Amino acid sequence: MSNSVFQGVIQQLKDIPNRVFGVIDSEGCVISSTDVSLLGERWPDAALKVSGSGEQAVSFAQRTFRAIFNSVNVFEYAVFCSGDDEQAKLLCNVAYVALYNAKTHYEEKHDRGTFVKNIIMDNILPGDIYIRAKELHFVADAPRAVLLVRQVGRSDVTTVDVLSGLFPDKTQDFVLSINETDIAIVKQLSGSANAEELEKIARSVEDTLKNELFIKSIIGIGTVATHLRELADAYKEAQTAIDVGKVFDTEKSIINYENLGIGRLIYQLPTTLCEIFLTEVFKKSSIDALDQETLFTINKFFENNLNVSETSRKLFVHRNTLVYRLEKIKKLTGLDLRLFDHAIVFKVALMVRKYLSSREIR
Repeated sequence: MSNSVFQGVIQQLKDIPNRVFGVIDSEGCVISSTDVSLLGERWPDAALKVSGSGEQAVSFAQRTFRAIFNSVNVFEYAVFCSGDDEQAKLLCNVAYVALYNAKTHYEEKHDRGTFVKNIIMDNILPGDIYIRAKELHFVADAPRAVLLVRQVGRSDVTTVDVLSGLFPDKTQDFVLSINETDIAIVKQLSGSANAEELEKIARSVEDTLKNELFIKSIIGIGTVATHLRELADAYKEAQTAIDVGKVFDTEKSIINYENLGIGRLIYQLPTTLCEIFLTEVFKKSSIDALDQETLFTINKFFENNLNVSETSRKLFVHRNTLVYRLEKIKKLTGLDLRLFDHAIVFKVALMVRKYLSSREIR
């Protein structure tokens, strides 16, 4: 518990005339007061008396105290007001309410963040999620998105604070530091949220880091979790989105797990199986026999949905020139890219080759 939380509340009471307010900890040390000269003083006898007073205000050494207990009824702090008259008792009870509420709010905020982080990191048993959520007054079945922000090139210790400013509702949205480069954002959504809205949030995060901290980032987006227990899977999906994106979508900085397509399947295949697949597909010659111009032509052909006329127009070549190149590819590989089934096999083979290259396997 931060002493500054108590001090912020206590300072609001300093305008009450002829009264000094403050807080002592369980050992009697003054940790907050409207009279700063009292800070650090130790009143162990006062702490001892207050600890046994229950929820009643008690007087000691011309001051009125009221104990603040934690969730398991252990004495943690006590608020005090100078004087031992009825007005001092009344004012002490008023200060108690304000300080207790501030303490509860602070701990709920802190505990909720820790709770959410434990969920996404799989550090809490599924059966305990519901119990803990109930204790923290946490809505369990609200839709939530998990975004994983990975800082590229360099990282900054203030990144979490900067991103927290984008999500002002600290009771529903959480910005969590995972390690030196990774930050997880758990955002509660409205019922109508879609992929476009998630990408808009991710774009806002990316732009903020770029403009305020000059940091480049890659952001992975998991599928929307409809319950707290699904957050761990959504976090793993966001991780996978970044890892797969580094292989197959190197130009993208925002990758949605739902848009990974066949790349997600290839990424999960054993490398030995991938090597066997390439050997079986390219019986005549290795895919490495194709030069860069040929590979560029193939990619353009795929981009234009196997349309010869449209591809030749985009390449600024005659239609017959493109047909010649396709025939050359057929001769080298045995695959006619004008046939859909052959094109699918070739497309997968190119992705498998890229995956193996990323794993430094040739």
